[in-house]
Amino acid sequence: MNIIYCLTVVLFLLDGLASFDIKNQILKSFVYFGFLIGTPTILLWNLFVIKTKTKRIIGTVYPTIFLILIFVVNPMKILFSSGAWRTQTILYQNGHLSFKTVEFQMQNIGALGYNRRTVEVIYLTPLFILTNEVPNDIDKRVEWIKVEKDVNELGLKFP
Repeated sequence: MNIIYCLTVVLFLLDGLASFDIKNQILKSFVYFGFLIGTPTILLWNLFVIKTKTKRIIGTVYPTIFLILIFVVNPMKILFSSGAWRTQTILYQNGHLSFKTVEFQMQNIGALGYNRRTVEVIYLTPLFILTNEVPNDIDKRVEWIKVEKDVNELGLKFP
């Protein structure tokens, strides 16, 4: 149970703090809800179920820190950011690397509307991507081919 929680926390921190993004909505929801629900659950589990004193102390320190983080950041803000970024338009395709594109993406944040961004995307797997800011001189770079196609026109299936 602690191993699944640790994996959930690592994916949550990578998605929230780095340029690493979870592309699949089901996995992203599992990670975010798992972090919100799993933190107090693991804290109570480690506090009352583990018998040895040293394992109990170690097992309660990290969930306590993450529980404080949840209350500082606000659980509702975490829930609203649990939507995966969806590709709307592929603007540029890299001429050398087919898994590297520049995309216009939108993120549903519930009743608050949508977040929008244009980013350079590197697909690691269908579930995970790396994103970077788009350089200002992208039109002048040789490696980028202007595509500007809607995802539905290309017949691509993005989760």
